[in-house]
Amino acid sequence: MVDPDSAFGDDWQPGPDGMLFRNGARVLLFNEHGHLLLIRGHDWGKEDRSWWFTVGGGLEHREDPRAGAVRETREETGIELQPEELEGPVADRSAIFDFALRTVRQDELFFVAHVHARELDTSGQTAAEAHLLDEYRWWNLDDLQAAQRAGATIYPGELVGLARSVVGGWDGTLTHLGD
Repeated sequence: MVDPDSAFGDDWQPGPDGMLFRNGARVLLFNEHGHLLLIRGHDWGKEDRSWWFTVGGGLEHREDPRAGAVRETREETGIELQPEELEGPVADRSAIFDFALRTVRQDELFFVAHVHARELDTSGQTAAEAHLLDEYRWWNLDDLQAAQRAGATIYPGELVGLARSVVGGWDGTLTHLGD
């Protein structure tokens, strides 16, 4: 079994309240059919506790959020983007959540990118990602909404509404997400 502390790299630092904290960048990655790529991952030692989430993750020290979003997309999917291909940030949130036996906080910016569907290459994942990331799926937004209504955990909770608002083009509004 992988040590839960290995989930917390140098990008995680104690905040003023002592809670582990990091900044993150995430990408709503749409294919040419308007399907959204999500990853299903699980928590350490609790494979039955899983959730769907967007591509992305923590920013490296002093890393620009666009550069981090591009790097995370490449590492997690093998899809090469350029920073100027990203729309946004289209949304932000500060999320407090339990992960790897700790309560942590991540402040995130969300960007949008459109790509042609292709085979994904996950060889750039970290060891922790390889352990925790279980499945990738291009979701039709109606199917994603139905899965959420049926009990699938999706983060952020407002993801379907956000995705619907930007899949056809972003209007320049920054949406503040609550969870």
